[in-house]
Amino acid sequence: MRQMFFLILATALFISACSGGGQNSETQETKDMFTGAKGEVKLITLDPGHFHAALVQKKMYEMVDSVVHIYAPEGAELKGHLKLIESYNNRSDNPTSWETKIYTGPDYLEKMIEEKPGNVVVLAGNNAKKTEYIMESVNAGLNVLADKPMVITPEEFPDLEKAFQLAAEKGVLLYDIMTERYEITTILQRELSQIPEVFGELLEGSLEDPAITKESVHHFSKQVSGSPLIRPAWFFDVEQQGEGIVDVTTHLVDLIQWEAFPEVVLSKEDVEIISARRWTTDLTPEMFRKVTGRDEFPDYLLKDVEDDVLKTYSNGEINYRLKGVHAKVSVIWNFEAPEGAGDTHYSIMRGSKANLIIKQGKEENFITTLLVEAITDEGLEDFESELDKAVNQTLDPLYPGIALSKLNDKLWEVQIPVIHRKGHEAHFGQVTEKYLRYLASGSMPEWEIPNMVVKYYTTTQGMKVAAE
Repeated sequence: MRQMFFLILATALFISACSGGGQNSETQETKDMFTGAKGEVKLITLDPGHFHAALVQKKMYEMVDSVVHIYAPEGAELKGHLKLIESYNNRSDNPTSWETKIYTGPDYLEKMIEEKPGNVVVLAGNNAKKTEYIMESVNAGLNVLADKPMVITPEEFPDLEKAFQLAAEKGVLLYDIMTERYEITTILQRELSQIPEVFGELLEGSLEDPAITKESVHHFSKQVSGSPLIRPAWFFDVEQQGEGIVDVTTHLVDLIQWEAFPEVVLSKEDVEIISARRWTTDLTPEMFRKVTGRDEFPDYLLKDVEDDVLKTYSNGEINYRLKGVHAKVSVIWNFEAPEGAGDTHYSIMRGSKANLIIKQGKEENFITTLLVEAITDEGLEDFESELDKAVNQTLDPLYPGIALSKLNDKLWEVQIPVIHRKGHEAHFGQVTEKYLRYLASGSMPEWEIPNMVVKYYTTTQGMKVAAE
């Protein structure tokens, strides 16, 4: 089985190499590292500047040792990370039992490479360093579980391609954290799109009317694990965090690939950027103080300050074709959500028989809601029968309790029990569990690595076009 894994991996990476993201071999060094045994995965957290690093540890995993080594500079970001881990250890409901060992010297990266006290590096922090951290970790023979984005500029994209090639040569697994694949409405949207009797075929679409649209609205001021989130000041510097068009859009591009072309190996040649644009979110000093705790803009942000207002390019849109299918992704960052609201997602997949729509607005009480809309008035009775069969016979055994609610002659809501709504924070544990299965079982879908390359090619090329 383990030999089969690396045969599949090498094949996928050869395909990726043909598209410029090459990987083609592995070594014995880490090939037989994992068997699925208790505690054999030993985590190293490198420079955890984003709360996503802590969310990987919101639960325990049998395969993961409870001791986690942290290599990071001293500062508020490390303290915030440790505070979250401590809160998980001390909560009354199902507490964790993580033990941390910390190194904070200025040579933290070099020290990690020298000591290598673990075998899996978790990366979530300053994105300006992300690609370098990935390359250094992989070169040291360490597996990497990285938060998105892995790369934030077109200039650095070739370095990421090299990192994937090096990962194959070293026999280690480089993987990014795609939490949105675990959101139940997205899962069911994908499932229904694969049932021709309901969806028909995915349309080709057009620039004005894309076959797939995904829009994401986020907020700088928010709560995480029940407490106000304090963001590092560099989060607002696009040279360190990355512009919105290469950050959150990573999830949206990933979902389009995952839903429209499930288990298909993609290449860069499948992508054609049609247009892209970017715009700023404006923050007053008071807003900045609320989310960072800092009274003044640091020097590195002054380049983006006009009339005492910080203008950060956190918003973006990419219109592109993927294997001839028109798609659009867009991300918007507002300062703060309305009362009772939070981050929101909108998505539509257009088929020859129906549209599959995800909404999360005020009308839906800010809860992700999946709608099925028939696109013609003909044969509605037969369509409804096929939809009922798809939900109640095909999908209900997989996702027990889902049901249909008819809203009008051509529109239905897929009702989803709370048990299937895990929430964004819980999705990090689900991604980690899948990553652990990849390590332990010696199997990995052949499309995963080449499609990661294509994903980051799409986002970075979108940024390049938007900046022209």
